[in-house]
Amino acid sequence: MTFCFTGIRSFPKLWKSNPYLGLGPGHSCNSLFLKDYYGIRNQQKWFFLQTASPQNTKAMNLLIAKDRYRRKGSNKVSSEFPHLFAAGSAKKRSQMNPQSKDHVSPPVRNIIQLPTKPLNSEQWDKLKEDFKGKANFENWIISQMAHYNSSVDVAKSLLAWVATKNNGIVTYNLLVKYLYLCVFHKQTSEVFDVYEIMKARYKSLESGANTLLIRGLIHSERWREALLLLEDIKKVMTPSKKNYNDCIQGALLHQDVNIAWNLYQELLCHDLIPMMETLKAFFDFGKDIKDDQYSNKLLDILLYLRNNQLYPGESFAHSIKTWFESVPGEQWKGQFTSIQKSGQCLGCGKTIESIHLSPEEYEFLKGKIMRDVIDGGDQYRKTTPQELKRFQNFVKYSSPFDIVIDGLNVAKMFPKARESQVLLDVVSQLAKQNLRVLVLGRKHMLNPRARWRKDEMEEVQKLASCFFADNISEDDPFLLYATLHSGNHCKFITKDLLRDHKACLPDAKTQRLFFKWQQGHQLAITNRFPGSKITFQHILSYDTVVQTTGDSWHIPYDEDLVERCSYEVPTKWLCLHQKT
Repeated sequence: MTFCFTGIRSFPKLWKSNPYLGLGPGHSCNSLFLKDYYGIRNQQKWFFLQTASPQNTKAMNLLIAKDRYRRKGSNKVSSEFPHLFAAGSAKKRSQMNPQSKDHVSPPVRNIIQLPTKPLNSEQWDKLKEDFKGKANFENWIISQMAHYNSSVDVAKSLLAWVATKNNGIVTYNLLVKYLYLCVFHKQTSEVFDVYEIMKARYKSLESGANTLLIRGLIHSERWREALLLLEDIKKVMTPSKKNYNDCIQGALLHQDVNIAWNLYQELLCHDLIPMMETLKAFFDFGKDIKDDQYSNKLLDILLYLRNNQLYPGESFAHSIKTWFESVPGEQWKGQFTSIQKSGQCLGCGKTIESIHLSPEEYEFLKGKIMRDVIDGGDQYRKTTPQELKRFQNFVKYSSPFDIVIDGLNVAKMFPKARESQVLLDVVSQLAKQNLRVLVLGRKHMLNPRARWRKDEMEEVQKLASCFFADNISEDDPFLLYATLHSGNHCKFITKDLLRDHKACLPDAKTQRLFFKWQQGHQLAITNRFPGSKITFQHILSYDTVVQTTGDSWHIPYDEDLVERCSYEVPTKWLCLHQKT
């Protein structure tokens, strides 16, 4: 798509002189913002304008020291071993893994310097001559400008040069990237100009341009036109949660609360999960407002977080605290705290909801897993019907068990130790506690060799019930089947986080129940000393979810500097209670 500037009245305005804004910092988040928010992608891979930052020598030396310590005693896991489901534990485990490899950056092949001030035609000609890439220079340079948030004036000089070289024609791609820079730098008048040009030239715009224009208009007196653009998007597709966020933010900014709530309800009706900054905006707007209806809607937002197992970020948590404490006459007091292993809040002393499922929840989940994970689909595609029947009969006549062990998975937890010895150590300790143990394994584990000693495997079979499947069979479905058939008391041991099986469940409610059950039943091994006891990590006794008792709220939240994977839960809480 191309655009010819000839004959457009607003063309002179588009190129009016602006003070130089400077080259924006090239943070990695800017690239992500451009790609994910506006749908503009730069596929050029040959050029890089930013060199890697120097290594943190102190941090590297610390990691090396930790690695040497582990090598001296490979069968020991650090006493600071993070909880299996705690926020940031996946990252910590990867740092503790001596076999992990450093990320290797791609080689830098060609480097050109982005201009920091507007260039004339001759200077742009020279820069293009110096460009050695295979991509179109104009598209590549505007993409780099957008990536590094270059000055609007620099980008404007590029488009002026392109127009003079192409009989006044500038491609749609260049115009949209220029619009991105105008929005990023909040050059509202420039956004207006580009908007008028696009309206005059095109009957309709694609979603990327509409999204940019919505973001560019919401802070201006023309913010209601963003709502018209939202309607244009609806004609061809469901608007994104980011589109709704911008329009809601604009409505709240201009004090139109009814439009903001209507857009929020519309977003939910599309089964979109609102952005946390959208929800935060409602709390920020509600500060010091004495309006019971508005307050009830904010409490509904907190219940929405609970029902969908969502967690606010640290800034959002501060907004929630501020709102509660600002409600006239309510006398709420908030504090940031954590929860003891017992489930007691360190702030107010109240006990957090139990992680354990009710009998009704357990039976519901058991039925769903049996139908959708074990019986429904290709989970047993590597297991013969005969073996499946053999296993089901085995469980029927041998259960219930107290502990089900993924034998192969557990045996390989300590790479430098003999597999059969590790498995025997685990089974022995559990058997001493008079627990009924089931070990699930593969038939090859019974073949005597250096890492699988016959005498140790025979001892395992004396201390525990064992089922050895064919070597090609899947372990996890057997593990789930045996654990669930044994009852709600039964725990299981594996390093596998079972994410694939959770994904097989048909709806969000069942997936949340599965994760809650998993947190309350999956044991993790933290230490093993040869000839000594195995140390198991405690299982969380409480449910990490937004909860209330009427006169108190407990809200788990994500810390800004902690990277949390989807299967992890926050460790920090906002405790709110009413003064008596």
